[in-house]
Amino acid sequence: MPAVPDMVGIVVEDMAQSLKFYRLLGLEIPQGAEGENHAEVRANGYRIAWDTVGLMKSLYPEWIENPVGQRISLAFKCDSPAEVDATYQKLKEAGYRVYKEPWDAFWGQRYAVVEDPDGNHINHIDLFAPQ
Repeated sequence: MPAVPDMVGIVVEDMAQSLKFYRLLGLEIPQGAEGENHAEVRANGYRIAWDTVGLMKSLYPEWIENPVGQRISLAFKCDSPAEVDATYQKLKEAGYRVYKEPWDAFWGQRYAVVEDPDGNHINHIDLFAPQ
């Protein structure tokens, strides 16, 4: 059997802050996961998992943080362009940093880019909907 996509993992400094952010995006993350070193949910057929820096360092002693050169992004599909704008505004009002305000992209989608609590925007969090 060939390997198939199953999970996207995110390394986080503060589990509680990260899970709060992703709950605002609509992920149903079990309460109590904030105190764990690993949390995960299944969303749209994939698992999204969060691991603390401490867990990563305990599993892989040679692991080092490298804040430059991220090349992975997460994209959250919204039902409409108005939902892109509303989700963006909800995150902004909750105090999260925004990277790029909503715009009508040339590829036919309403798009916005936000940072998660760990500053991930170069490997960014996209919000999009077909126009």
